[in-house]
Amino acid sequence: MNRRTKLVVATGAACCLGLVGVSQVGFGAADRATRPAPAAEVAERAALDAASRSLARPSTAPTTPSAAPSPTATPKAKVKPKPKPKPKPRRIVPVAGLDRVQMDNAVKIVRAGKEMGVPRRGLVIAVATAMQESTLLNYASGVLPESQNYPHQAIGWDHDSVGLFQQRPSSGWGTIEELMDPEYATRAFLSALEEIPGWQDLPLSVAAQAVQISAFPDAYAQHEWNAGQVVAEILG
Repeated sequence: MNRRTKLVVATGAACCLGLVGVSQVGFGAADRATRPAPAAEVAERAALDAASRSLARPSTAPTTPSAAPSPTATPKAKVKPKPKPKPKPRRIVPVAGLDRVQMDNAVKIVRAGKEMGVPRRGLVIAVATAMQESTLLNYASGVLPESQNYPHQAIGWDHDSVGLFQQRPSSGWGTIEELMDPEYATRAFLSALEEIPGWQDLPLSVAAQAVQISAFPDAYAQHEWNAGQVVAEILG
């Protein structure tokens, strides 16, 4: 082989080696470009590892739809029974020729006697006595001006006698104020009547006179029938 031929062969070999070197350099650069840096690779692996160990897992259980709340029944208001109307008190009609004022006073006498537990006979005696003494009007006294300060329907002048039974404060029946009260006056009369032995069996005029000691002892008897009618109407 001559010298020129050796030169050509050497030059070709050098070119081949250069291509191989360039090729190797290119492959090395490409390989380094596709590989992640060591720090980034560590971080990526740590993230993947953490995700694989995490307790959080997507739920695979079928989702059960929540039941719709049932409508709440509205409580019905309790209807209170209407209270029964109270019966109206019976209106007591005046009888035996009495007017409304007189009958009202008779009612006060009878009711006061009933509260005391006095029997019917005593009520009739009391009403008959008041009919005779005051015609069932609550009398004040012209002699006692104080008596006119209390409710009254007439004014009398028979000494210091006042009220339905014409009782006298000076005789110990009570104060003027007390005797002008029909209920008190009735209780005072009936209490005295009940102290008389056998009063229920006595004639009306005798029983009334034993209490009143009137100048006209027989005058009470004339009112017995009317008094019985009045008491019967009041007691019903």
